[in-house]
Amino acid sequence: MNIPTKADMEAMSSIDITTIDPSTLVDIRDTVIDKNLPKEERLLDFIRQIKNPYCFKHGKVVVKIGFSDTDSTFEDKFESFLRSL
Repeated sequence: MNIPTKADMEAMSSIDITTIDPSTLVDIRDTVIDKNLPKEERLLDFIRQIKNPYCFKHGKVVVKIGFSDTDSTFEDKFESFLRSL
């Protein structure tokens, strides 16, 4: 598999989940990570399997992820969210 370009990744991240056909998405539970591969090859293999790392499904649930340009970690944000409940 070729390494996705920045334009490829931006296109994948801009998918509108309100218009996507869920049957075209890969179920993340069907991906298998070969932990024996080097990190870069594992990442490329995951992208090959999932097709779009920003938009996939888990069972019947469509999942779209995004990232902010910040120094805060996921753990920081999640802890803040839990404290706000």
